[in-house]
Amino acid sequence: MVSIGTYQRVEVTDAAASLIRDLTAQHGPLMFHQSGGCCDGSSPMCYPIGMFLTGPGDVLLGALDVGLSQSVEVFMSASQFEYWKYTHLTIDVVPGRGAGFSVEGPTGMRFLIRSRMLNEAELEYFGLTRS
Repeated sequence: MVSIGTYQRVEVTDAAASLIRDLTAQHGPLMFHQSGGCCDGSSPMCYPIGMFLTGPGDVLLGALDVGLSQSVEVFMSASQFEYWKYTHLTIDVVPGRGAGFSVEGPTGMRFLIRSRMLNEAELEYFGLTRS
């Protein structure tokens, strides 16, 4: 989601936003944490707020406007962010089994991340240079 003069590190597809709205109706306000691997690969994990605690080792990537009164925050561990800081992420949804701890698990859909490298304007906005 790019607004005039402002760039975002993370956005959401219309299909994912629709599922997030449905899940919010069932579970209350939600948040994402981009998994760094292990049991659930590197899936974006969706939790009811308060079920996954973030701390000083996590980076807030952004807040998704999914058409609700409250935006949905997206976090990633600081160590993983060091590898991904030059990347724009889009949360999407596809048919399949969701990650075991993520709320979309029983829906027959699963969230996934699509990524691309930040463009020059985004790099400048975020104070980054390509090495």
